[in-house]
Amino acid sequence: MWPSSVTEAEAVQESLRPRLDLTGPGPLRPSTVAGVDVAYAGDRLAAAVVVLDGTSLEVLEQVTVTGPVAFGYVPGLLAFRELPSLVEALERLTLTPGLIVCDGYGLAHPRRFGLACHLGVLTGLPTIGVGKTPFVGTFDEPGLPRGSWSELRLDGDVVGRVLRTRDGVRPVYVSVGDRMDLETACHNVLALTPRHRLPETTRAADRLCRRALADSLT
Repeated sequence: MWPSSVTEAEAVQESLRPRLDLTGPGPLRPSTVAGVDVAYAGDRLAAAVVVLDGTSLEVLEQVTVTGPVAFGYVPGLLAFRELPSLVEALERLTLTPGLIVCDGYGLAHPRRFGLACHLGVLTGLPTIGVGKTPFVGTFDEPGLPRGSWSELRLDGDVVGRVLRTRDGVRPVYVSVGDRMDLETACHNVLALTPRHRLPETTRAADRLCRRALADSLT
């Protein structure tokens, strides 16, 4: 099911990309939102999925999967390291989230098919990517107030937004994954960042996968 070489992995991305829905508009403040993240220690990983209430941001359900890393580290092919375990974790959920927020990228990717795009195509769920640092493209620094943004461009095309989620704090890098437009994606990211720079979905999934990894190594 999963590719074993760089050539095969790149071919998978190219073959799946036409299936993307980049027009959306996607859900505006869905009732449930899932965050996904993966932690590593050598050749082992722990994948976490945390489902939050879309209004209160309280945790409703969480699942972890631990195991060996399935694919080597290659820039632009991170999805193949994380997807096998993330998909398994999502399949174990009893709730179906209205939106998945990935700690990574969607359209803002060398082949316009990052983790959020891939996960959206595989699950059929709306997805967005929220990166902590820039991966590809060029941009101007957005204004300092919360909600300010600038276009993230790659080869002349808009592939995301550089979004300020807290006044004067480093921005995040938002890109569409699947079944979502960029305006709606940014609206959801701001709704998920009431107090911190990163979405509460990302923060919850990060804590959970780190804890699961530590437990698996003891």
